[in-house]
Amino acid sequence: MTRQAFSATYHEQPKPAASALATFVACAQLMLDTATPEDVRRQAEGRALAQLPVLRALGVFDLFDVRDPALAALLRDELNELERLDAPMVAKAPHPGCRVRRA
Repeated sequence: MTRQAFSATYHEQPKPAASALATFVACAQLMLDTATPEDVRRQAEGRALAQLPVLRALGVFDLFDVRDPALAALLRDELNELERLDAPMVAKAPHPGCRVRRA
């Protein structure tokens, strides 16, 4: 197979992290645009918030600040809720088959 034929038939799938970031940014822009109808804004908000676990795992919000005060407050509340929901998982005992190294 020639390189030209290969490149014409091969389509790389977007990586989940890149897709999550692109979705979040697009939805945030819709949410902040005053011309966006309310029903579209609510849908965009739901899609944006659905990306938070991936973006949090990547450390996006440790690197970047959201300048819009309302969006920043919404994200802070949602990220705090994710932390609260994850806290019981951290406290769980390890799986019986796992070895835990103790100091």
